[in-house]
Amino acid sequence: MGKTIAEKVFSAHSGTDASAGDIVVADVDFVMGQDGTSPLAIRALERMGVSEVFDPARVALVIDHSAPSPLEGVSALHAQMREFGKRTGAILYDVGCGVCHQLVPEQGHVVPGDLMVGCDSHTCTYGAVNVFSTGVGSTDGAAAMAAGKLWFKVPETYLVTYAGELPAGVFSKDLVLALAGRIGADGATYMALEFDGPVIGALSVEARMTISNMAIEVGAKAGLMRADAKTLAWYAGRGTRAPRPVEPDADAVYAREVTIDASALGPQVAKPHSVDNVSPIEEVAGTPIAQGFVGTCTNGRLEDLAIAASILGGRKVHPDVRFIVAPASRQVYLDAMAAGHIQTLVEAGAAVVTPGCGPCVGTHNGVPSDGENVISTANRNFKGRMGNSNAFIYLGSPATVAASVIEGCITDPRKYFG
Repeated sequence: MGKTIAEKVFSAHSGTDASAGDIVVADVDFVMGQDGTSPLAIRALERMGVSEVFDPARVALVIDHSAPSPLEGVSALHAQMREFGKRTGAILYDVGCGVCHQLVPEQGHVVPGDLMVGCDSHTCTYGAVNVFSTGVGSTDGAAAMAAGKLWFKVPETYLVTYAGELPAGVFSKDLVLALAGRIGADGATYMALEFDGPVIGALSVEARMTISNMAIEVGAKAGLMRADAKTLAWYAGRGTRAPRPVEPDADAVYAREVTIDASALGPQVAKPHSVDNVSPIEEVAGTPIAQGFVGTCTNGRLEDLAIAASILGGRKVHPDVRFIVAPASRQVYLDAMAAGHIQTLVEAGAAVVTPGCGPCVGTHNGVPSDGENVISTANRNFKGRMGNSNAFIYLGSPATVAASVIEGCITDPRKYFG
């Protein structure tokens, strides 16, 4: 019987013939924590009596969720992380470096075929580059930091095929929102999603990351894709380890399958207060907004900023709208400046903030007021996600956000792609 990508990765890392449903102890290639979870992991290591990590080159702590620190208490947690990095030799990405889920693949810490865990639910992002990456709690993360291995239940796999081709003005964010609307927020609980089809092959690696990033939003443990020529080219010059691409067998067994015709899709919007409360943009067009946000581990990459800049070039943000932009990393920020995208966005009226997660998670940098509507490229829109449980968050692509901040209401971006 053939194996899925997930079954092959767990077989290789556990030294067993692993199948869905098996419990295995597997070696991990990398472990990551951010500033909302790393302090808990550090305390867990102390309770375990562990003073070292299994391999300092394969453990990273990232200060991104509250960066720069907005509060005295947060500053103390950041100091704890810095001290831990100095003491153990673990990699530390400090304020301004960027979002953990951009930095880990960008810096070459994972390569195709890896098994990786992170103390953050959106660790599933790296499935786009053929890595089985999944979020774990801080205590499990601490165990992985100490031992270099962890126990896993091998998940069943849900095959998602995107057929057809994307129309102009429709993007990878629309593809994954359409999936959430189709199968629901718990439609793939404790499963591995395997994304395939000609549409995936046509997407850039950055666009693929948007889809894998939101695998957790339908309950999945991972959002896996094959490593094709684009993947391998994207990895050229990143890190020192050679990729070990993993493909599913032709006779792999899938627990569920769904096909989505991308050719029939228009822009999608997730309405408050659930990521699976998805509608075609026509149903929400005209909804007034007070704030727009482009950024996050979902859509803060260079390609996303370029899309927003292409729409906003020569135009102005509506006078009643605040437009916040957060590049996903320092390198993305630099690349966007070099390409002229940052100047275009700022001239249009954008406020560019430090690379990080602040506006998305709601710790600082753009908390909305009571009753305000926000259109965001983030991955979550539950009550309080951006820091105010009395605000209303809509999710869309960078193109949808850019079009909306110009017009002051949720707007179909296709009019800007003539």
